Amino acid sequence: MPARISMPPAPEPGQTVRMPIARYTLAASWSPDHCKMRGDTDPLQCSGKAGRFGFVLHGLWPEGAAGRWPQWCSVTPRPTPADLAPHLCMTPSPRLLEHAWAKHGSCMAKRPEAYFKVAAILWQSIRWPDVDYLSRQDDLTVGDLRTAFVARNPDWPRGAVGVVASRTGWLRELRLCYGRDYLPQACPRGTFGPPDSASLKIWRGL
Repeated sequence: MPARISMPPAPEPGQTVRMPIARYTLAASWSPDHCKMRGDTDPLQCSGKAGRFGFVLHGLWPEGAAGRWPQWCSVTPRPTPADLAPHLCMTPSPRLLEHAWAKHGSCMAKRPEAYFKVAAILWQSIRWPDVDYLSRQDDLTVGDLRTAFVARNPDWPRGAVGVVASRTGWLRELRLCYGRDYLPQACPRGTFGPPDSASLKIWRGL
């Protein structure tokens, strides 16, 4: 854990959108792929000095109906270093933590610590498959990854495990779908991602 946290500049807010929350998405980025593409922007996550990461929390996102979502409900209060520090193993980027609170969490909770608490409870309930092992499998498919996830998390329906891959088939992240009650539910079509039969590649870089 870093001895001190340097607070990033306050995020520039976008357009405020308020609407009823219909469900939630927990987005888990595959860190080796992120660091391959944008490692200079997240030194804590990508330099190796704070450890090496597999899946990290991109964010917990409230979703509205019909493919829309609330956002930028407030940029205040700003989280403090004490708010961010307990969650750096989950999201090893102070910049991303604050952005997630301001854009998404402020539409769910009145204070950042409440938003981070909910995100951490969901995050800690997940058991992650051995993706490094999967990455060495010949003819790997998106379905193989979903099968491995459900094997570790038997209460999850397969249809609640969304996958994001690049145009060339590299794993970017998982998008896990929840209802308003924070229980897993089937992802909307636009979130589920490629079919099980699609080929998948996983950048190791660990």
